[in-house]
Amino acid sequence: MRRNTNVLVLIIFLLVGLVVGSFLGDLLKGTINLFSHSKTIGFDPFTLDLIFIQLTLGFEFTINLATVIGLLIVLIIYRNIR
Repeated sequence: MRRNTNVLVLIIFLLVGLVVGSFLGDLLKGTINLFSHSKTIGFDPFTLDLIFIQLTLGFEFTINLATVIGLLIVLIIYRNIR
């Protein structure tokens, strides 16, 4: 049970790092030109029609320097509290 808790805490930390880093990158991209560059990774939405149900799936992830910095910071914090 302890290992499952550690994995859950790590996932939560990573998600928080992604969100905070992306948010800060959006805030700072007007003042610091380095944060204005980003790369989008993912695939376009597609629809799977199975007659009785129709599913639309898609995934897109935008990464910039602040996102990477946010991930590194939460990994360091996680490593120190673990």
